Amino acid sequence: MPASPSTARAINDRVALRLLQQEGPLTAGQLKQLTGLSRPTVADLVERLTASGLITVVGESGEQRRGPNARLYGIVAGRAHLAALDVRTEGVLVLVSDLVGRVLAEASMPIGGDAGTGPAVEQAVAAVERTAKEAGADRLHTVGIGAPGLIDPATGDLRDSAGLPAWHRNLAAALQERLPGARVTVENETNLAALAEQREGAARDRETFVLLWLGHGVGAAVVLDGILRRGASGGTGEIGFLPVPGTTSLPSATDCDGGFHSLTGAAAIGALAVRLGLPAPATPDGPGAAAIVRRAARTTAEADGSAGADGVATGSLDAGRGRLAPGGPASVAEAAAADGAEGAAGAGAGGAAGSSAEAGYGGPALGESASVDAAVAFGGDGSAPLDPDLAARFLGVLADRIAVGVASVVAVLDPGCVVLGGEVGQAGGAVLARLVQERLRRMSPLATEVRASSLGGTAVLRGALLTARERAQDELFAPPERH
Repeated sequence: MPASPSTARAINDRVALRLLQQEGPLTAGQLKQLTGLSRPTVADLVERLTASGLITVVGESGEQRRGPNARLYGIVAGRAHLAALDVRTEGVLVLVSDLVGRVLAEASMPIGGDAGTGPAVEQAVAAVERTAKEAGADRLHTVGIGAPGLIDPATGDLRDSAGLPAWHRNLAAALQERLPGARVTVENETNLAALAEQREGAARDRETFVLLWLGHGVGAAVVLDGILRRGASGGTGEIGFLPVPGTTSLPSATDCDGGFHSLTGAAAIGALAVRLGLPAPATPDGPGAAAIVRRAARTTAEADGSAGADGVATGSLDAGRGRLAPGGPASVAEAAAADGAEGAAGAGAGGAAGSSAEAGYGGPALGESASVDAAVAFGGDGSAPLDPDLAARFLGVLADRIAVGVASVVAVLDPGCVVLGGEVGQAGGAVLARLVQERLRRMSPLATEVRASSLGGTAVLRGALLTARERAQDELFAPPERH
């Protein structure tokens, strides 16, 4: 049955608006070419969308730069303002953007562990209000929150989890009360990082992949056929509880000690470094573990003579010797290095109860701009290189441990691609990713590419912003009868 004229117009309008979001300002002629619609149909939709206040003329294009055919149309970015939050154990990062996702203001608010629930919530809400004011936003249309913990698939609320601050669970309701009319949503931060990697990062060319989050704790996000999978209870990806060989006990329903977390969490990485004769991490958390991993990866790359100006490996790792072998591609590593700060993004395990749920974050230190994590390059903390043999041995053992968990995921899901995210995954870059891939190739018959995250400390915020923008545009771009 053919679509009615009104339905056809609504479909055409949505297609045009999506193109303007993806491509930026376009002329009517470009819209005609990209949509395949006739010139009169494009003229009608441009008139409709302009009259509704969704698009406007933003400039001119072409050699003569005059006349109606040269007009560039763009989305009215100020039609709505959005906020994205990266909620952490020790505070919150906030950014406010316009409707097309251009960041207008950003801030961070440290929240002490001794702050009560009420004061902590008030500090976080006040930070959002101040950032919105700085951005010139009279009101926020949509707020996207990324937080450690399980999200109840029935209610969309953050579930009560041991090891997480109580103020996390109260923040969304407080924002909804203080921001009347705003649409407030909460999502697990590992899931948001995976969405960001899919849209803008290391998994842009993948419809199916798994993001393995390696930070203070460990977790995973699963994207199958382009869709983020949450599971019956919202617990998909609680890989910290995965029973694995090499631990002294089994995990319990309330504590992931003895599971995969005990092999690859920040504390385990720090203990491994000390046992192998490397310096102890400065702090027993995600950023501390990432620092030693980054130094080891940089040292290994430099020892092979294949590191670029930023210390980025341009070769692949030979699994047997733990050294770089020439010729491997490093495009993902280069992107990671460009964005890789000493405190790259990280979080606890996807939010389960117990130690894997505690957020051990990287990214910028709270109290600094959320964008500073792009300012420090791979190895940019000035630390001296490590002993090459010790560094290679450390990375080899760490890769062995990571591969055990990855092999279990691959055996069940066959994702074809695993992205190593979090502070530790991003810090190891292509060096660690290739070591893991070599080991995985020996353990599994299923071909799987292992990549390093390319978004670093921005992943959770980017994912929160992308989901907020999508929700706002779905509503604002809907035909009038749906409002």
